[in-house]
Amino acid sequence: MEPRNQTNVSEFLLLGLTDDPEVQSLLFCLFLSVYLVTILGNMLIFLAVISDSHLHTPMYFFLSNLSFTDICLSTITIPKMLVNMKSQNQHITYTGCLLQVWFVLVFICFENCLLATMAYDRYVAICHPLMYTVIMNPRYCRLLILFSLFISIGDALLHSLMALQLSFCTDLEIPHFFCELAHVIKLACSDSFINIFVANVMASVLSGISLSGIIFSYTHIISSLLQMPRVGRKYKAFSTCGSHFSVVSLFYGTAVGVYISSAVTDSSRRTAVASVMYIVVPQMLNPFIYSLRNRDMKGALRKIFSRISFL
Repeated sequence: MEPRNQTNVSEFLLLGLTDDPEVQSLLFCLFLSVYLVTILGNMLIFLAVISDSHLHTPMYFFLSNLSFTDICLSTITIPKMLVNMKSQNQHITYTGCLLQVWFVLVFICFENCLLATMAYDRYVAICHPLMYTVIMNPRYCRLLILFSLFISIGDALLHSLMALQLSFCTDLEIPHFFCELAHVIKLACSDSFINIFVANVMASVLSGISLSGIIFSYTHIISSLLQMPRVGRKYKAFSTCGSHFSVVSLFYGTAVGVYISSAVTDSSRRTAVASVMYIVVPQMLNPFIYSLRNRDMKGALRKIFSRISFL
């Protein structure tokens, strides 16, 4: 089969999660509900942090950025899938597909960096409480966010520009509900070894650095917590760290699950179903994890609901 230059590729075909019309109708309702819950939950967290002066601290500043990232990540993938299901048109343009690849990479990487930054924030707060306000000053927090965003955009730009150099054949079916980099690379007729190598190396390096930072932070946090004499202070520290640790476990646990699933099965459709666990589920559950386990967040949310009830 002769390869076609990428400039002649007009669109890809997203096969989605199933071909069964009845199951598609069920999935449409399910994912619409998940998307609405995700947007509402993360928007409430975002508004609570902005509106309540008691939450204008580094921890909640990073949390509001995490909520914004979850909103963006869900909006990039789910609405397009819902439109495809409703219209029975599973096509996506070549430009739209590469843009989706770029945005997904940006926000996945940004969330990865954010989780490491939040772990560092908890480490400073618990292990160096007297220096916390000095170290985690507003300017430094903004720099951490900008640096994380810079790394995320650079990583996504690298993979997207390399994908632009690939040539594709006539078989442009992506067995997924969104344009994932690995599936796009598999469709290439030209040599894609460099793309695969760079993708694996960058994913290993970025996730490895973040995980190492998280493990380092929590090792010192646990050591400090065990030495705390006051039970009340220890409980509060465990509570704030417990929420973050739950989010970290959910994010990396689902990602590892998808990797294992893709390694042990040859079915791309099953891998796509498994991908729901890291591209959809964590973004929906994060607001519940933080709001249910955090007294300050509960109070801020009550204020928002009370204002709404008076309108």
